[in-house]
Amino acid sequence: MTVHFIGAGPGAADLITVRGRDLIAKCPVCLYAGSIVSPGLLQYCPPGARIVDTAPMSLDGIEAEYLRAASAGEDVARLHSGDLSVWSAVAEQIRRLEKHGIGYTMTPGVPAFAAAASALGRELTIPAVAQSLVLTRVSGRASPMPNGETLEKFGATGSTLAIHLAIHALPQVVAELTPLYGADCPVAIVVKASWPDERIIRGTLGDIEAKVAAEPIERTAIIFAGPSLSASDFRESSLYDPAYQRRFRGRETL
Repeated sequence: MTVHFIGAGPGAADLITVRGRDLIAKCPVCLYAGSIVSPGLLQYCPPGARIVDTAPMSLDGIEAEYLRAASAGEDVARLHSGDLSVWSAVAEQIRRLEKHGIGYTMTPGVPAFAAAASALGRELTIPAVAQSLVLTRVSGRASPMPNGETLEKFGATGSTLAIHLAIHALPQVVAELTPLYGADCPVAIVVKASWPDERIIRGTLGDIEAKVAAEPIERTAIIFAGPSLSASDFRESSLYDPAYQRRFRGRETL
């Protein structure tokens, strides 16, 4: 018996890897967080599968489901939104599986920030403007931020910031970033990227709070901030410059 942790993508049922889809189809048990995972993904479950919404459950309850499946010799497809590598709460589940000697696999998924960037129609790393993308969040009830990981420190680098789980703290985000990026720094908020009700609010650090007040957002949003969001007059990458020599391009005789 194996628990297959699967990155279920940002929302759209077709934004899941082929491997993830096929694993769902093979497992007689599927656990998913109904509050953030699209129910459209359940179409890949086999007929008669035991489908459990873990949204109202505690970690103890989820552990009990794994033990029930293990006693029955049934593989489990465990769906998590986005990708497993960030803010998935997979680590604590793996620790409990290892305690019981239950095997597991991990299948990556399309991360929410990537789907959101696609919705914006933007590359987030622009030559000579921003070459780093910081994925971060602010402290919340579920998990505090380490002392060294602050918006002020990340913002001091001038990188593009993708701030997750922070729409409730938009005033804090604006207050901490404005001295670093300036009030005219572009901001884009993508709500429910790839879902049918996806929407985008664009503005600057100076006006984004007023725009969100006019179009309230409850949850499931990513806040992007940084000059790369509006850069247009930038130098082209050397990657495709005819004078740039690389191993996959024949050297011209000078």
